Amino acid sequence: MRAVLMAGGSGTRLRPLTCDLPKPMVPVLNRPIAEHIINLLKRHQITEVIATLHYLPDVMREYFQDGADFGVQMTYAVEEDQPLGTAGCVKNIAELLDDTFMVISGDCITDFDLSAAIQFHRDRGSKATLVLAHVPNPIEFGVVITDENLRIRRFLEKPSSSEIFSDTVNTGIYILEPELLDYLPANQECDFSKDLFPLLLEKDVPMYGYIAEGYWCDVGHLDAYREAQYDALRHKVKLEVDYEERSPGIWVGQNTYIDSSATLEAPALIGSNCRVGARVTIEAGTVIGDNVTVGADADLKRPIIWNGAIVGEEVHLRACVISRGTRVDRRAHVLEGAVVGALSTVGEEAQVSPGVRVWPSKKIESGATLNMNLIWGNTAHRNLFGQRGVSGLANIDITPEFAVKLGAAYGSTLKPGSLVTVSRDQRSISRMVSRSLIAGLMSVGVHVQNLEATAIPVARLVIPTLQVVGGIHVRVHPDRPDHILIEFFDEKGIDIPKAREKKIEGAFFKEDIRRALIHEIGTMSYPSQLIETYTTGFEHHLNVEAIRNSKFKVVIDYVYAVSGAILPQLLGKFSSDAVVLNASLSQNVLSMAERETLLIQLGHVVEALRANFGVQVSANGEQLILVDESGSPIRGEMLTALMVNTILTSHPRGTVVVPIHTSSAVEQIARRHDGRVIRTKANPTALMEACQSNSNVVLGGSGDMGFIFPQLHPGFDAMFCIAKLMEMLTLQERSLGQIRAELPRVAHRTATVRCPWTVKGALMRHLVETHPAEMLQLVDGVKVVDAKSGGWVLILPDAGEPLVHIFADSEDRDWVDDTLRDYRNRVQDFVEREQGIEAARTSME
Repeated sequence: MRAVLMAGGSGTRLRPLTCDLPKPMVPVLNRPIAEHIINLLKRHQITEVIATLHYLPDVMREYFQDGADFGVQMTYAVEEDQPLGTAGCVKNIAELLDDTFMVISGDCITDFDLSAAIQFHRDRGSKATLVLAHVPNPIEFGVVITDENLRIRRFLEKPSSSEIFSDTVNTGIYILEPELLDYLPANQECDFSKDLFPLLLEKDVPMYGYIAEGYWCDVGHLDAYREAQYDALRHKVKLEVDYEERSPGIWVGQNTYIDSSATLEAPALIGSNCRVGARVTIEAGTVIGDNVTVGADADLKRPIIWNGAIVGEEVHLRACVISRGTRVDRRAHVLEGAVVGALSTVGEEAQVSPGVRVWPSKKIESGATLNMNLIWGNTAHRNLFGQRGVSGLANIDITPEFAVKLGAAYGSTLKPGSLVTVSRDQRSISRMVSRSLIAGLMSVGVHVQNLEATAIPVARLVIPTLQVVGGIHVRVHPDRPDHILIEFFDEKGIDIPKAREKKIEGAFFKEDIRRALIHEIGTMSYPSQLIETYTTGFEHHLNVEAIRNSKFKVVIDYVYAVSGAILPQLLGKFSSDAVVLNASLSQNVLSMAERETLLIQLGHVVEALRANFGVQVSANGEQLILVDESGSPIRGEMLTALMVNTILTSHPRGTVVVPIHTSSAVEQIARRHDGRVIRTKANPTALMEACQSNSNVVLGGSGDMGFIFPQLHPGFDAMFCIAKLMEMLTLQERSLGQIRAELPRVAHRTATVRCPWTVKGALMRHLVETHPAEMLQLVDGVKVVDAKSGGWVLILPDAGEPLVHIFADSEDRDWVDDTLRDYRNRVQDFVEREQGIEAARTSME
């Protein structure tokens, strides 16, 4: 017997799941509904299947092909011009139906005994047998009345509540004789329930109803779709599952890793090639597709997650549907009944409210609350560049294909034949991304000097010596170990300005990318003597004899970073007694907690060895944390003040450059030494540019960003900072503890408040308008100076997150506490008021 699989429906009531997928291809237990139907047909020896297609026909054809992989023979009939209805499309293939055949809907989940239905049809001598089922609410279905012999006497297609006269409904499964198709007109839209069956009743053609036992669910709307999944997990319907049942009610696919601390509650299904992080909670009813990543501490309560989705850390999913390739970022919430369409992004700490539907390829901004369906309009492209270069989740945002396009976009903003450097840290992920960038650069006719695994200070210093127009450096993000950071340098080794970033973004998003001819493809070379070049500059700007004669003992923790391969060589030349910790290169990326543990260990080693100081180097040679002779760490604002004090003691009347939010202790120190302080925007590029454009700059940067010694090169350099500190402590005959005791006592506190992107501009305007102009400094953010107390408060929008940072600074600790509390409340109140106004405006629309 042949079966006709009705697979042409677009499934409008299942939108947005069916925006790019025909309804029979929507997955249940990670397999298309149509595949479950084919498995059912095959169990009852029906192996010739004709699928009638209309909406997105290629999706099903590409999946099943000729059916051989599924144990059946598949044939396809496509309604090209217009849908012909359930009966019209079968009439259209009448020449293929020369014997009794079955018609089955492509959007139902069932385990009916089809063999028994076929035998019933034959025993009764029926011309048309409708498979029927009892349902509690028949309003959505065609109601059927049969006599005592089960011959159909009456039916009504989808009755109103006042018209219900039975709970026996038409399931859309029919067994028909081919001659019935003669009653149907050719090439016209017609329906079995509305047209053919009433006609057969009128002509008294034998038509019977077979009341089937078993499970049946018409997956016609989103609630039914979810219920079908849950029922399948609870064994209410017999479906084939391709995964191993590792424990009762827990199915897990091949090559799936589940952290030992994760909690799983049966029944639940997890597909193949998945990664489930630490402390994840997976409650009963959860279905997870293939190739899904679930971050640590995520809480999953009965969600249905399709293939390729990415669920971030601490995400909460509640009886929702997350479609193919969708990303739900850290701490986001998707609540009961919500559906997020394919290839969409739910930003960090965003919330999708109950029942809300998000159409495919949409982006919900970080921190937003979505209370209405998101259907129309394209979301704005996110900026490629953040506060520092291009960053994103490793191999998720920053993929090889992304990097190829980014490299080509950058190269397209340069002249053909230009020469650039590409460098990276030692991680495998960075090697992969750098090679992809190189391929993109070469494809647009740009030549590459491949510096390979190189500390950033080395890369910046050698760039001016190589006659290149710029450079790229790839590394694991210093603050987010699961992210990759790609930084772009100009011909001097300085981070490129915003105008250059905008050009690269324009080429990337507009795909304004040139293509080089074969003979114009760029070349790649490997320059030599990079370390020698760096060492020469390193030594030239140090009092090497002072370091050699210092007899200092220094403990250096390289936290398994690439800088560990360089600094031992440099210090060895100075005959320094350097105790090295964790200097081997490692592919493992340390978390912040692991680095803190190493810092505590460093303090113990410094104290035990009676070393002069210790230092932990990070960020591929750019940043550092000091540990004094007593083992106490020096970082952040204290580290900034200590470095300013030390450098100005050696270079009185010098100029230091710091970010806008730095403690006022630096001004007090500068006054002691007739020095000058320049404050810049709170980003690395602004610091580098200010160090280069101002005269007599002896130090730039901060404890959090790193320190710049502009005489050496324009970037941050922790390695040179260590050597310079050894020199200055020797010449000044002081210890870190002594310098620390001399630092001014300034209260400097910070707070962070969530602020949606759409509110940031209004907040800044409000702050400017509500303060006298003479109190304001607008270098970056809004800085309010209180002349009476001598303190200040800075409200600084975060460049990459929906956040606002508040800094309060004064010698009066009580003033700082009160001011910080006051401005935190002001910002929170303003944000809540603006969001209330926006919500009211939205409800009116």
